[in-house]
Amino acid sequence: MDWGRAKSVLIYAFLVLNLLLCYQLWLDLRDQASANLDFTSLSEETKAVMEQKGIRVVCPIPAMTPQLPPITYRYSGEEQTAPPVALKEPVDSALIYSSFTELGKLLEPEIPDIASYRFYQNESEPGKHVLHPLVDNQWPLFRVRLELINSDQKIVAYRQPQLQIGPTASGDDIQKVLPASQALSSLIEKSFPADAVVNEIELGYYGELFNSESQVASPMWRFMLQDGSAYYVDAITADIISPKTTE
Repeated sequence: MDWGRAKSVLIYAFLVLNLLLCYQLWLDLRDQASANLDFTSLSEETKAVMEQKGIRVVCPIPAMTPQLPPITYRYSGEEQTAPPVALKEPVDSALIYSSFTELGKLLEPEIPDIASYRFYQNESEPGKHVLHPLVDNQWPLFRVRLELINSDQKIVAYRQPQLQIGPTASGDDIQKVLPASQALSSLIEKSFPADAVVNEIELGYYGELFNSESQVASPMWRFMLQDGSAYYVDAITADIISPKTTE
């Protein structure tokens, strides 16, 4: 037997097999990406406007439509004008990216309810990490924020909102939210500028920041663009709040 020839045949066979496997993997990833983005939930008219205006959506379009009520809460915003509270022991700021659970344990002695917040990297900026409180440990309250102040790769201080969320309503106040695809279509056709890139879609609550005894927050879809601007669509009434909206 010609072992040299047999060895060459085996090498070529393995190369062909690897090429076929790579091609199949590429097809699977392409199909998975298409399924995750779920552009089939958008109408042909909306897709035409997207193409005309050069709008891109580079994140999944959520399919969930839970039943959510408006909430009441009390918040003054006084911490935003007050100096930050210094931590007794600085904490490695890299933990917020690698292990938020571990970071929470280290900060819990000074920020007892930090586990009820969610970190938002796209809203953070040099020297400041931004977190939003969670309603029912799931839905972010977008307009209220906990700020972790960092310096020299250490978290050294914080600004925590003094927030009280009332009991969740029940009965007729609970309504099924409109689909994210419907809210997105409305923004594409009415509000988004040309060449906008949508990189995050999330359901949460939106509340005004004025000081009062009781405030109401409605369930909202938030659409974050690549340039950092945020658009909100009321998940019940479909009203739009854009960066140009006068409040």
